[in-house]
Amino acid sequence: MKEIKAIVKPFKVNEILNQLLDAGYPNSTVTLAEGTGNFQSDESTLSTHFSIANSKVAKIVIVCENTEVDKIVGIISLNAHTGNPGDGIIYVTEVEKVFSIRMGMGNG
Repeated sequence: MKEIKAIVKPFKVNEILNQLLDAGYPNSTVTLAEGTGNFQSDESTLSTHFSIANSKVAKIVIVCENTEVDKIVGIISLNAHTGNPGDGIIYVTEVEKVFSIRMGMGNG
């Protein structure tokens, strides 16, 4: 299994999630965060929580079968793209084990 983490602009999240849902991928986790990087925009501000400049970002996390990675990454890339700096980044990592909290250890 793989874990896909996409750091995207918050205003693109609904579009991305709707396309993932339409493609049969209803399960994801979304969090709002603050990110840093080379990109600076008019919306970048000094964080109230951290002492560095930041931009608002959203992180989408999906765990999927290896065979689904290219399709999911394609959907995210297409729908997150604005053509402007700071569109985001996607990471894909290996998932060693998955455990269902409801089902208990060994039943994931």
